[in-house]
Amino acid sequence: MTNPARSHAMLFWMLAFIGFSVDQASKYGIFAYLYNDGAGGRIEIIPGAFDLIAQFTTEHEAVNGLMSRLRTVSGDTLPRVNQGALFGLGSGDKDQNANQLFALVSIAAAIAIIYWSTRPNTARDGLLCVSLGLILAGTLGNLFDRIVFHGVRDFLHWHYPESVPILRDFPVFNIADCCLVFGAGLLLLQAFIAESRPAPSAEQILREPEVAQVK
Repeated sequence: MTNPARSHAMLFWMLAFIGFSVDQASKYGIFAYLYNDGAGGRIEIIPGAFDLIAQFTTEHEAVNGLMSRLRTVSGDTLPRVNQGALFGLGSGDKDQNANQLFALVSIAAAIAIIYWSTRPNTARDGLLCVSLGLILAGTLGNLFDRIVFHGVRDFLHWHYPESVPILRDFPVFNIADCCLVFGAGLLLLQAFIAESRPAPSAEQILREPEVAQVK
């Protein structure tokens, strides 16, 4: 996946933008469609296994401004959010400290990923650019929610019968979480591939500029 004469930087930014857009469109779309005057609801996708759900609080937006309009696209009743980390880890009721902490972590992670993507070796590695693009998409998708909604909107719900105890009460999640998990998995795969790839010889390193000029 590494080509010394080709940059995959555009692929990185395209995946980050598309992943972020799909995440936000799915959240706004599902919560608007299942608003039901603030009562919320669910759509059964796989009977007895997988639903799309939208849950709302009893709180109503009380201020005006850009953030207020972004929070009330689906309706005046505010959605229920997860203020913890991925899949609800570290979440608690009205835990704004956790939300602010994870928002700061997300900002730091986004900056680090963007800087990593600018490195020449990174731009030449297609698999690495794909994994970092997905991770950035998930990071920005949930960061948007933390800034605007003070927590993350989740709507994907796997639920299994008692015969499958591990997945019986699986936390509700979203598209951004999926991007983060898949991106991290690809990053791990890329690390194994890079480790098994033989190091270039001194002759190959010296010839790379000549090959690039010919192309």
